[in-house]
Amino acid sequence: MRHGKKINHLGRTDSHRKAMLANMASSLILHKRITTTLAKAKALRTYVEPLITKSKNDTTHSRRTVFSYLKDKETVTILFREVAEKVANRPGGYTRIIKLGNRLGDNAEMALIELVDYNTAFSQNDGSKVGKKATRRRGSGASKAKAETAAPAATAKAEEVVEAPVEEATPVVEDAAPAVEETPAAEENSAEEKTEE
Repeated sequence: MRHGKKINHLGRTDSHRKAMLANMASSLILHKRITTTLAKAKALRTYVEPLITKSKNDTTHSRRTVFSYLKDKETVTILFREVAEKVANRPGGYTRIIKLGNRLGDNAEMALIELVDYNTAFSQNDGSKVGKKATRRRGSGASKAKAETAAPAATAKAEEVVEAPVEEATPVVEDAAPAVEETPAAEENSAEEKTEE
């Protein structure tokens, strides 16, 4: 039984695991996506997401705290300048894990972990603005009542649009061929043709 065993030790000592996760987090922030095993990707997600949340508050204290985890000045700078700007409106869930299949050598499950806001293929609105999700409750009759009251109003508006008088369009008379202005390049070409003749 695994009662209370929250952390996957990944078969490493504490110091080795922390160093590996710091290195992987730095690579993820620099390259925006990395390929690793599924177990390491899940461990990395719990390691890097709190750091990204902390980067939203750009103070000296938060920079020092993040640096104590990442141990790389360049990565901390990129995190606080670029990444924090992109994720400013997102309330968590900064990373996405995509399973890739098994590795040929040892049959380990592989996965791609990436920063959500940097992948335009999956994001619906280019990551520019993330709207707040509507919350829903089960068993509440209030949503049904709202839907019923909104439905007659919508049909009434549709009827108004149909009943509105349609103005007759004035017929458009087309002129003969429109005059084409010659550009200076066209004038030069016509001049050259005349001199050749």
